[in-house]
Amino acid sequence: MAFLGELLTSVADRGRALIGFERFLGNRARPIDRLCEDLLSGRGEASGMALAQAVLEAWQRLDKPGRLAFFNLLRERFGPDHDRLEKAIEAYREKPDAATISALHLAAEPRRQELLRRLNLAPDGTPVLVRMREALFEAMEAEPELKAIDDDFRHLFGSWFNRGFLVLRRIDWRTPANVLEKIIRYEAVHEIQGWDELRRRLEPADRRCFAFFHPQLIDEPLIFVEVALTTEIPRSIGEVLQPEREVLPAQAATTAVFYSISNCQEGLRGISFGNFLIKQVAEDLKRELPGLDTFVTLSPVPGFARWLAGVAGENGELALTNEERSELARRPGETISLDDVTKARRDKLLGQMTAEYLLRARTASGRVIDPVARFHLGNGARLERINVGGNLSARGHRESHGVMVNYRYDLDDIETNHEAFATRNTVVASSGVRKLLRPAAS
Repeated sequence: MAFLGELLTSVADRGRALIGFERFLGNRARPIDRLCEDLLSGRGEASGMALAQAVLEAWQRLDKPGRLAFFNLLRERFGPDHDRLEKAIEAYREKPDAATISALHLAAEPRRQELLRRLNLAPDGTPVLVRMREALFEAMEAEPELKAIDDDFRHLFGSWFNRGFLVLRRIDWRTPANVLEKIIRYEAVHEIQGWDELRRRLEPADRRCFAFFHPQLIDEPLIFVEVALTTEIPRSIGEVLQPEREVLPAQAATTAVFYSISNCQEGLRGISFGNFLIKQVAEDLKRELPGLDTFVTLSPVPGFARWLAGVAGENGELALTNEERSELARRPGETISLDDVTKARRDKLLGQMTAEYLLRARTASGRVIDPVARFHLGNGARLERINVGGNLSARGHRESHGVMVNYRYDLDDIETNHEAFATRNTVVASSGVRKLLRPAAS
């Protein structure tokens, strides 16, 4: 990796020599729009790399208003060439063959896509472009019409970060410290409280962690998954993360539990890695440990509490008794002192409501509401079990009233389940989950 980076830098340096070092230094004082136009003018590869580096350096020096202006520049001046596009449309209408279709496709492409491709040639161009998209997200909050720029980023990133370029690496206690520090920082599901806790998640024989890396983002994980090897499907995160537990020999494990999946690069939001990650890790673990026959998640239900507050209130759409509405309105801290009978009644009600949320609730466009459910169901998993009391942390109570769920990845059924969800929006669920549903309102 270091050798490749040094090689690219030397090529860029050679490009500076080709266009004249004094002129290159002068580029740093030139407006960024002129640098972009020069880059698109079609210079040689080496000088193009030097210009690309000058553009990226200029962009990194911009303040927040300057970056917003840059994104508007891309939108206004680096869109499609309209004259060329109109001529291509007319040519296609006159003769709709393969050649005019190709010409029309090229003419319709915004010039900024080619600009971004050329910027990616600069040394460290890829990571700077990922950071650039992060800044674009913030700019889009102020000016939503900049979404057209993000569409171009997503189109290009979908190719640059496809599965063929990703490298799967196991993360363990011997992994370099700079990568381990990022695992602590990027953990998005169950916060890691320092190095001692990280060691408990990585070092024991019954723990695994895997991450995808990209050759252009050295030592920067894109996404990682934490795995617990067990003999049964856990009902709570406390079972998995308890500090004092008996370590299971890896060869004795029958179940692999994916209990945390974290995306690391905000600039790659919307570029899917997780489906490839889970499936490859499951296959790799099965080869390493043939005794594994169950692959499940222990997943949060992040949208449940918000949805329930909207449908279980006094004017909500769910058919609930006043007593049930009162139970669901309790604040998290109030549930700790409940007597056993009341707690059991409330737990049963929460299980029913979670089943309603995951199996029947839909967005206005007809999609399953919960983002984690969409992810796993779209990957071909089955909704296996609802675990009331699965996460009793403050965050767990706040997001899901403490509920967690298990999604099961049966390697023989993944494609069938995926097709059912993708084509018919069918949630494949176990009989145990379906039994929790109340009769549908007439």
